[in-house]
Amino acid sequence: MGGPVTIRPAVTADHDAIWAILQPVYREGATYCIPRDITRADALADWFGGGFTVFVAECDRQVLGTSHVGPNRAGGGAHVFNASFATAPAARGRGIARSLVDHACTWARGQGARAMQFNFVVATNADAVHLWQKAGFAVVGRLPSAFEHPEHGFVDALVMYRDLTKGEQT
Repeated sequence: MGGPVTIRPAVTADHDAIWAILQPVYREGATYCIPRDITRADALADWFGGGFTVFVAECDRQVLGTSHVGPNRAGGGAHVFNASFATAPAARGRGIARSLVDHACTWARGQGARAMQFNFVVATNADAVHLWQKAGFAVVGRLPSAFEHPEHGFVDALVMYRDLTKGEQT
């Protein structure tokens, strides 16, 4: 990775790269409430569905990460956005996820969001929890034994929240 990370809306031509990122994450079964044997078509339909906008993070014209961002709920809850993120295994530790979360918060704020909420962060996903906390998210709830981890058994899930009305976080 030599150049800067750029984030742009995903296009149909990105589907192969997005699936290459999502597939190992989903197959591992340690961070998302997605069936481990989900098909490519179903995974992409889920990632691009639900009123979310999909983005990719690129460096040197290579897709290294993806996010989807949108309102957590409709109606009276539409001002609180949600997002999910995934980074290519070979690109982890390079700031891709941080770039994606910062972009998601900025983009959501530009769409009128007042807050960002992560509904279900697997507590054993320590790298993600740490990164989201560095990005200004607080743990506001704990769901005991809510996730069946393939290695650790039943583990907690966290609800994480960030107020977007207070400006940029570092």
